[in-house]
Amino acid sequence: MRTVKLSAFFIVCACLVLSAGCGQELQDLRMRNASLNKRRAELESEVQSTKLKLEQLERQLSDAGDLSDIDKVALQQEIAALEDHLKMRNEMIAEMQKQCLGGAPLPAELNTMLEDFAARQDMVTFDPNRGIVKFRSDLLFKSGSAEVLPAAAEAVKSLSGILNSTKGKEFDVIIAGHTDDQPIKYTLVQHPTNWHLSAHRAISVLDIMAKSNIDRERMSVRGFGEFKPIVPNKPDKKGNPQNRRVEIYIVPKGM
Repeated sequence: MRTVKLSAFFIVCACLVLSAGCGQELQDLRMRNASLNKRRAELESEVQSTKLKLEQLERQLSDAGDLSDIDKVALQQEIAALEDHLKMRNEMIAEMQKQCLGGAPLPAELNTMLEDFAARQDMVTFDPNRGIVKFRSDLLFKSGSAEVLPAAAEAVKSLSGILNSTKGKEFDVIIAGHTDDQPIKYTLVQHPTNWHLSAHRAISVLDIMAKSNIDRERMSVRGFGEFKPIVPNKPDKKGNPQNRRVEIYIVPKGM
């Protein structure tokens, strides 16, 4: 009897330690995200200042009829240096955005369910390290449309079932829409820009998940347009199918 009581005592202690550890992990994650968001805001402010300076120098160069060749070369070099600086800062911002959106590794049971789900779907990939389910937009929507295709809607409903499981309910969901750099052609009234299209597509996915009984309080949407490509787009705004996607981030509650 004493052995049973001691065993129960140690089990309770272990659960308390695990619970405290999870709470600390979540607190650490929130602090990390707050720090990343602060640094990202600083970088975004720096990017805006750099853009303004770059525009001034480009105007100065275009009106540089009276400048010597040496001065023109110096201006061109300064512009090139600013462009490199701007590119580096934008890459840093993009990486911080990924780190903020991506949460901690998911519980093993939830991870397994999501891996099995992705293995059954041609349109889906799953990143277990960051808790991201990625849908190919070309199989979710018709070109320029935010209406989810029937087969894709069924896949979103299946994912919703996983996110409504006991383990899944412990997490919130961020739905992020992305496009390539091809301009909107035939649906300008509904989606004036790629930013609009990406946000509207994310909202369409959210609506299906809400109808599949995922609490709206657990979900949020983001639209990144063409500005977070994962691979280079083709020259002359020819796009790239890999950049047309909807990403679903599974994050700790309150993130």
